[in-house]
Amino acid sequence: MAKNYISYLHFVLFFIFFTLLPSKLTAQCAGDDNVNELICDVTNPIYQYVNLFSLLGGSPVAGGTWTDNNNLKGLNPATGILNAQYILGGGTYRYTYTAPATSGCTDNTAVVTITIGAYVGVGSEATICNEDKKFNLFTAFDSKVMPPHVNGWWTTDAGVPVNAIIDVEAINTKTTLHFIYTVPAVLACSPDEKSTNVQVTILRGPKAGEPTDLALCGTTDLAGYTDLDLFDQLENEDKGGTWGGIGLTSPTDHTINLQELFDNYGPGEYSYKYTVLAQPNSNICENKDATVKILLERRLDFTGSKIEVSKDICESEIATATYSAKITQGPDNLPNGEYEVTFSVVGPGASGSEKVKANFVNGELNFPIESSYFKQIGQFTITVNRIVLTSSKGKCIDIFSPFSTILTIYPLPRLDDASITALAVCQNDDAIIQVTAPVLLDGIYRISYNINGDNLALGETAEMQSVDGKASFVVPGNLNTRNGLSVISIYSITNITNPEPQCTNTANVAGNLTINPLPNAVTVIAAVKDFCLNAPVTVAISGLGNLTNASISYTLSESNSSVVQTITQAVTNGKLDFIIPAELLLNTGTTKITLLNLTNTVTNCDVDLINVTDDFLINPIPPAPIVIDQQFCKVDGAVIANLEPKGIQYKWYNSATATTPLAADYVLKTEDYHVRETSTAGCTSEPAKVSVLINDTPAPEMTETSDFCGLANPRISDLSAKTNVPSTVAWYDAVDGNLLPSATLLVHNTTYYGYDLNETTRCLSENYKEVKVSLQDCEVEQYDFFIPDGFSPNGDGVNDSFVIKDIEFLYPNYTLEIYNRYGNGMYKGDNSKPAWDGKNYERSGIAGGIAPNGVYFYVLHFNKDNKPPKQGRLYLNR
Repeated sequence: MAKNYISYLHFVLFFIFFTLLPSKLTAQCAGDDNVNELICDVTNPIYQYVNLFSLLGGSPVAGGTWTDNNNLKGLNPATGILNAQYILGGGTYRYTYTAPATSGCTDNTAVVTITIGAYVGVGSEATICNEDKKFNLFTAFDSKVMPPHVNGWWTTDAGVPVNAIIDVEAINTKTTLHFIYTVPAVLACSPDEKSTNVQVTILRGPKAGEPTDLALCGTTDLAGYTDLDLFDQLENEDKGGTWGGIGLTSPTDHTINLQELFDNYGPGEYSYKYTVLAQPNSNICENKDATVKILLERRLDFTGSKIEVSKDICESEIATATYSAKITQGPDNLPNGEYEVTFSVVGPGASGSEKVKANFVNGELNFPIESSYFKQIGQFTITVNRIVLTSSKGKCIDIFSPFSTILTIYPLPRLDDASITALAVCQNDDAIIQVTAPVLLDGIYRISYNINGDNLALGETAEMQSVDGKASFVVPGNLNTRNGLSVISIYSITNITNPEPQCTNTANVAGNLTINPLPNAVTVIAAVKDFCLNAPVTVAISGLGNLTNASISYTLSESNSSVVQTITQAVTNGKLDFIIPAELLLNTGTTKITLLNLTNTVTNCDVDLINVTDDFLINPIPPAPIVIDQQFCKVDGAVIANLEPKGIQYKWYNSATATTPLAADYVLKTEDYHVRETSTAGCTSEPAKVSVLINDTPAPEMTETSDFCGLANPRISDLSAKTNVPSTVAWYDAVDGNLLPSATLLVHNTTYYGYDLNETTRCLSENYKEVKVSLQDCEVEQYDFFIPDGFSPNGDGVNDSFVIKDIEFLYPNYTLEIYNRYGNGMYKGDNSKPAWDGKNYERSGIAGGIAPNGVYFYVLHFNKDNKPPKQGRLYLNR
């Protein structure tokens, strides 16, 4: 206790000491302002890296940020490093440091003041060209050193103020100018202004002059241009330059013979460049040049040119067709390039003209024509009225005469108000189809038609000749293979009288063709399934086509034989069924049926049938099954599948007359069942009766409570003794769980499930008794318990925790408290947390929460029968 008191006294004195100290100790987190830092010679390289933090007074806290109060360049706000050479003006500047947020900090900013001395830079010389027009005097300073401060002013050497940017465009001779640059004094460093001299020499750039281009018709206009002086095409040029271009003999030659040029090189644009050099040995001004362009055009001769349209079209193409024409040159070769074509269209219901641009390529020019001109059948004349090369300057008058072509739009053949008739034919015969078409013009036509109905043929074609609105065509017999009604539908007609274009039109003309049927022997099939003896045997005949009534003759052979039999019966959807008389099928075994003849009783057309047979089997009836009565336990949930005899050949019924078998999972009851055996051939026996008895056993009942004392080590046998059937009850750990042996120890708060077994029927009860066991029903006076006086939590697996064995049975609501020798709580336990592992769970004062070796004290609260708590000591030894 004395030791704790001394520690407390030290803390009080420490608190009073720091409480009474001046707040200045923690208030100036940013340090003290500095007075003024002089940087008079700012060109010194050391001033490229000025650490502002080192200039603060006091004890500033690092990690803050810097702010440039003057919004200049050169400051890194994170590091506080200033490049003073970025400040282009002498004067005094302030920078604020803001310390990081700190508890107890009342003044978290400080200011560093820096004075930059005046710096005028190092003047130099510059030579420029008057073509630059403007010149910035600051660019004349020595670029190898720091640039000057920009807060100064400029004057001439005569003291006349000037701007930093001077105008040099008007200076036409070499001129040297002198200027003085002065910056104001910074008194903290020097009382005097600073000045430097700059010299600028302006050179005059050369002039090549302003050219005037020339355009002429080379075919007709060059007689007066056999000695053209190119200088006549320039103004304001310097003399003494050189010329270059086709037809000149030397750089000093400036006359050209355009007639000779045209004769030798043909039409085109010719360029002549005049070059004037800058002053010798100077790279300040650039050489200048001017180009005179001379265009010599050729007169074009369109004599013999012709036009043709892409193609004639049919009336059906009017809405969707695109139109184009091709112009082909005459004897005169026309140059490749873009031309403007003026043309006109004249035809029925439309006329007009327009201009298009297109290219002549190797003597051909293609251009589109608007479809709006062509809205009805007839002939249209397309005339080319003018062609001009778009690049032409119009210096030549071309030789041109209009030329034209004709586009024809042909009418469509029409079957409006047409009709089809045809005489009836037999199957496989050709049919002649008559077409009456009042508006169809005389000519030869190709038609496309479909056959629908009893016969189907799509996309068939035929030719017919129309005379006075009447025509005919043939449907070949191979398209009439089925009897009944065929619909002949013409859906397309093409006029093939002319070679091109052959115009096609849609049609919608239909008529009926009746084809008398023949019985179809090829598709007839006889099918007979296997049957059991004495069962009606059905014969299924298919493939009878569209017959409505038929007569069929047949015979039987092998195990059962007969003379020729005949049946007459209606046909439905090409099928009929009939039953073979029972007197013809008296024997088991294989029997063959053979169909001999098929007759259509409506038309009396018949056909012999070849190889239309089928084999079928007459199977024997199996005897009734041999059975015995059977018993089951209700708990087993026996179903039909559990009955004897077993096998997929047996079907069970709930009466002797029932026809629907019971499902395999049908749950059995105490009643009679009937079983039939079905052979592999599907023949079923007479039924046999089986009586079924379902035995049940009631669930056990408890005669006493399920409370025990765990110290007595109660077992399953003790739980059985408290039931009404102690010798036959069986206990499980779950409803569908594991059977527990009678010697199994009971577990507190565990639920057990009891079933009874009838010793006579050996049936386990279907229902069960659910019992939850308590092991805390103990008489305290009958049992003692032991409280250990120590333990060794060293992890060796022996005595690693402090625990009071069996107390949970005697005092289930107990609590346990453990204290160290200072009275500090170490642990609290109860029935859910019975063991102390030697760690401190009450406070964190012990390093790592591990209790050291020594003596500890416990208090045990029984919380039962008003029994007072028990105190004691124990020893912890690791």
